[in-house]
Amino acid sequence: MKASVLVVLFFTLIFYGALSVASKERELAKLPPRGWNSYDSFSWAINEQEFLDNAEIVAQRLLPFGYEYAVVDFLWFRKNVDGAYVDSYGYDSIDEWGRPFPDPERWPSSRGGKGFKEIARKVHEMGLKFGIHVMRGISTQAVNANTRILNVDTQGAYEESGRQWYATDIGMKDKTCAWMSHGFMSVNTDLGAGRAFLRSLYRQYAGWGVDFVKLDCVFGDDLDTQEIITVSKLLEELERPVLLSISPGSSVTPSMAEGISNYVNMYRITGDDWDKWTDVVYHFDISRDFAAVKQIGAAGLQGRSWPDLDMLPLGWLADPNAKHGPYRKCNLSLDEQKTQMTLWSMAKSPLMFGGDLRHIDEITFGLITNSTLLEINSYSTNNMEFPYVFTREDLRSTSHASTQKFLSQVLMDTPDDKLLGLTSCSNEKAKGWFIARDYGKLDQICCKYDVQNSDSLSYCLYKRKPLMTSGEEIIYKQNHQEKFHLLASESMVACLDASANRKRTASERESTLLSSCKRHASQIWGLNDNGTLVNTYSGLCAATNLEKGDRSNCLLLCLYTHMTKRDY
Repeated sequence: MKASVLVVLFFTLIFYGALSVASKERELAKLPPRGWNSYDSFSWAINEQEFLDNAEIVAQRLLPFGYEYAVVDFLWFRKNVDGAYVDSYGYDSIDEWGRPFPDPERWPSSRGGKGFKEIARKVHEMGLKFGIHVMRGISTQAVNANTRILNVDTQGAYEESGRQWYATDIGMKDKTCAWMSHGFMSVNTDLGAGRAFLRSLYRQYAGWGVDFVKLDCVFGDDLDTQEIITVSKLLEELERPVLLSISPGSSVTPSMAEGISNYVNMYRITGDDWDKWTDVVYHFDISRDFAAVKQIGAAGLQGRSWPDLDMLPLGWLADPNAKHGPYRKCNLSLDEQKTQMTLWSMAKSPLMFGGDLRHIDEITFGLITNSTLLEINSYSTNNMEFPYVFTREDLRSTSHASTQKFLSQVLMDTPDDKLLGLTSCSNEKAKGWFIARDYGKLDQICCKYDVQNSDSLSYCLYKRKPLMTSGEEIIYKQNHQEKFHLLASESMVACLDASANRKRTASERESTLLSSCKRHASQIWGLNDNGTLVNTYSGLCAATNLEKGDRSNCLLLCLYTHMTKRDY
């Protein structure tokens, strides 16, 4: 009896373990998504054959490197005829319920109400996932036509409060898309009819076989939190997972993203990125800011969410708003392209290649499939701006004006017979450091010239919590010793630096003795119980009562003997 119970328990655990594994396998965007998007190379004018040709190359050459999405970008429902452009009116294909469907001239397989079903089927047979770009809310064309709203449960007109509801009831004409004001407007999601319309849209997309939706004009300057949340909940209702990407990213801040990141899988944090170096440069600061708030790979819609730096405009491209396919090479130099791909990988941004794959060259192919960069993009952790690199010009900048004034004063005031340097921690001259509290906002670490003389002059530095990663903080706590930075004054931006690698000469002092505060161990200090001040990097201790004969051991600290002078 007991054996049979154990057998049942064993297989039960296996069953639920398998369910748990399957659940994890279904997790959306476990890693930053990768794929191909038609926008950079075709703008809105791509047709069915051009799309399938590119999708086939994605499957053959890029899928082994994790590029699994083939995405049709915007205006697939617009007729490519004279008079039609990005913000034109009256050229869109919509059904009787006000929903867009593919332009049958460009997408012939969509005829007969099939939508993108045939395209999605072919893409899935290639082993890829299929994506489309969609706009916010409802089209102006549908509102002006006052189309009825579909109830997907009854497959008839939506009724509530004893009447049918129409597009004019839900369209918010005062909330049009900023960059396509003639095209689309928000819907009132407080109304059941507004939610019913959006439900009819996304049920249709799922019915077509869509795996990826890029929802535009709902973020940044066009922020529509209600629609983002409503769409996210509607996607959760579906039987099949659909990844949600939102854009554009103009004026996005970390605080704005924090409120919506758990409802989506990708969210643009910049405006459109094109093949201009000024566009690439702009992405450095925004990448730093989003890395600092540690939202990269945070919880998202049925999986994770990733800040999106936009597509990679490499290879053969078109111009924005063009009405035909690629006709020019990328304007970035090879070094600039390498820089962009490296930054996107370090920032763990989704990688959506935008060039026409029918004309991809081996250099571009090698760049977007570089194994090291892809490894960094998928599996690196704790990515953030490297704080150690700075130049002499940094110390001459406006932000370091107080530092320079301070240095000049020190060169005049430092006594010749008293130097602050590094020595063995067993040296009696290294003892005598102590914490002096309640002097301003920061505590001070001070030392007397003469330990035996209680009236001797002291030198003090300001103690501040150091810049550390969470892992370093844990290590230091385990060592049971507080670690800190030392500053010359409470307001100074430079920290005391003690590298034991080499000696400094007097001529080097002004440019190297004060360093921008950073995480490096050469700037991290600890106070031992015996009154010695030890540097984490060198393992040596600071001493203030070094005589002229000890100057050979005087390193980066030599200039700091002037520090706040007080009598104790």
